Amino acid sequence: MNEPFINQVAWNEAGLVPAIAQDATTGRILMVAWMNKKALSLTASEGQAVYWSRSRQKLWRKGEESGHIQTVREIRLDCDGDVIVLQIEQQGGIACHTGRASCFYRVLNDGEWQITDPVIRDPKQIYR
Repeated sequence: MNEPFINQVAWNEAGLVPAIAQDATTGRILMVAWMNKKALSLTASEGQAVYWSRSRQKLWRKGEESGHIQTVREIRLDCDGDVIVLQIEQQGGIACHTGRASCFYRVLNDGEWQITDPVIRDPKQIYR
């Protein structure tokens, strides 16, 4: 990787940076994941979201199993250089592994988390 923009990111001690996927049309936050240098480089060059899976210790292309690909319209870096925001188009309208549009489907109400967003598609039908 010889892209100068990679070196302008403030990577954490594990070599990662949080990446927020935001719907480019509505502005809704769909999910948060992690990127390493390779993931950011591939995302920039391919125009599709690529993340680093901390649990599996490998790169994963969003939608590689579900088909719910994230087409990247813009990549932003925050003022401290330690958070990436991807302005994306979410294919299939589902970003969350629970089958919802967004991973942020719970709202705190009177001290309890309430589910506010419906399941669009049963995860058992998405992931085989």
